[in-house]
Amino acid sequence: MKARTTCFIAFWAAVMMPLVPSSAASTHTIFGAWQTDDGAAIIRIDLCGSTLCGKIERVLDPKAPANDINNPDPSKRSHPLIGTIILSDFAGSGTVWKNGSAYDPKAGRSYRSSLTIQGDGKLKVTGCVLFVCRSRYWIRAER
Repeated sequence: MKARTTCFIAFWAAVMMPLVPSSAASTHTIFGAWQTDDGAAIIRIDLCGSTLCGKIERVLDPKAPANDINNPDPSKRSHPLIGTIILSDFAGSGTVWKNGSAYDPKAGRSYRSSLTIQGDGKLKVTGCVLFVCRSRYWIRAER
């Protein structure tokens, strides 16, 4: 009887543990606010339908333009930077999201991209053109 009770408790602990908020677990989720590596903006990552996306939530660089002036689509150049989607169409779960697109409003270019939470809690944002890739490391934004 004691073994059966121990198994029952272990089973429920395993089922319920993911439902209990944990500061350690929350630091390793991709969702939330991230500060770009150059300190220019805060990006809010969330689900947009069934895929992951990221929008500019706050512009920190005082020299940044208010609008998306480098957008390759002239009709979008008057749109404000705040609210601009810069991460789109990512598929995945947990700490790894792939096959998405990252838009760089400074250059007005989009790149094939992947996102990975590192062991130290940083977000590795990798963008690729053809077979040349470059990674940036974002940090969790301060509340």
